[in-house]
Amino acid sequence: MSTIIDTFIAPPCHDQIDILWQDEHLVLINKPAGLLSLSGKNPQNLDSVHHRLVRQFPGCTLVHRLDFGTSGLMVIARNKAINAALCQQFSQRTVTKVYSALLCGHLEKDEGVIDAAIAKDPALFPLMSLCEIHGKPARSRYRVIERFYLEAENGTSLPLTRVQLTPETGRTHQLRIHCQRLGHPILGCDLYGGRLLPGSEQTPRLMLHASELDFVHPISGKEINARHASPF
Repeated sequence: MSTIIDTFIAPPCHDQIDILWQDEHLVLINKPAGLLSLSGKNPQNLDSVHHRLVRQFPGCTLVHRLDFGTSGLMVIARNKAINAALCQQFSQRTVTKVYSALLCGHLEKDEGVIDAAIAKDPALFPLMSLCEIHGKPARSRYRVIERFYLEAENGTSLPLTRVQLTPETGRTHQLRIHCQRLGHPILGCDLYGGRLLPGSEQTPRLMLHASELDFVHPISGKEINARHASPF
């Protein structure tokens, strides 16, 4: 069996975590892009959402994760009982997550569904692969918000589409690989075909932001509808 070796070293993240709302049971945050959700095995990857928050909220645990390059909403449990209750909501798919993204090119359709199974392959790590035989079912919906051109200083322009993405399952890299499947990768995605900005040698940040998160508060039973506008 192939051994997976993670050689990724996260560059320093100087952006702060925004605490959007909290009570004695949970915390809602806005994760900055370029910050790990959990600390890695490599000591150089110690900095993370959990590493920072556990100092302020001892005993807190992550209910879900966002990719290193993804920004946006996360709910953090302040104890194990709340974590278990929230994890159950995620596993039962009663939690609604909506993302904002910029995709390369102009999508033809205004909305649609991507239904493509995703598999882990140690030989491709850290990439995931689309595989109907060995993959787990994965389904995402997209809706076009606007199509526009990004103008560069050298006179070139890049067609982009702003979309709203709603994953119905929670596979690793799901939105990134599903957008690649559409033929329109997320701008700034280094793993699945994200492109450089015109007239620039630098790739922008991953243009993916968790903008909506709906779930039920485990104690009060009230529906929490968290919103955080995309920074791009």
